[in-house]
Amino acid sequence: MYKFIKRTADIIFSLLGLILIIPFILIVITLLKFTDEGEIFYLQERMGLNNKPFNIYKFATMLKDSPNLGNKTLTVRNDPRITKVGQFLRITKINELPQILNVIKGDMSLVGPRPLLPKSFEKYTVAVQNVIYKNRPGITGLGSLVFRDEELLVTTYKELGKDPIEYYKKYIYPHKGALEEWYFYNCSILVDIKILFLTFWSLINSDSQIVYKVLKNLPLKPDSLTVSGIAKL
Repeated sequence: MYKFIKRTADIIFSLLGLILIIPFILIVITLLKFTDEGEIFYLQERMGLNNKPFNIYKFATMLKDSPNLGNKTLTVRNDPRITKVGQFLRITKINELPQILNVIKGDMSLVGPRPLLPKSFEKYTVAVQNVIYKNRPGITGLGSLVFRDEELLVTTYKELGKDPIEYYKKYIYPHKGALEEWYFYNCSILVDIKILFLTFWSLINSDSQIVYKVLKNLPLKPDSLTVSGIAKL
């Protein structure tokens, strides 16, 4: 029943949302078309429902050849591969809006675990891999809320002369996995509504830690996943 209600709500609210934001989307498309490299959309393979890959839609925010430049699949704060318009789109999360098409198609949900790159998915434990995508991946979710400052954390670690890939393996992936396991075992319509509320709240209060008050028993973010804590590693 939960999955049926959720899918019905996804379709209704996605179609309504798409109608409302079409004028805004057209403005973004125009900006992207006439700035930088003129790229509008970016498609990338991600892990989906029942561990089956799909192509996710995003507004283009990086140079065309970015996967072969610099940090490749790893993005840091003020990454030179990010375009000027793309920087704004990423900070405000507007680059994620085209994923509403993925929701309508059935690839994604409004709320769920973030769809990972296949290589990133492999970094999770078998226990997490077995449950994470029994739910459709979401435009927003616990990983998106708790790791809003992910690029800043990785950048800070790198500036200390340390390997950012190591940071992902030792600290980011384990906690993200714990969050996704929590969501799998606790997901409900009420939890999804709370995550949607927290997503909008975080847009105006980016440093808020209210997520831990609204969602009880959520795995607490360790000190190693804070800017101040990184210096102690």
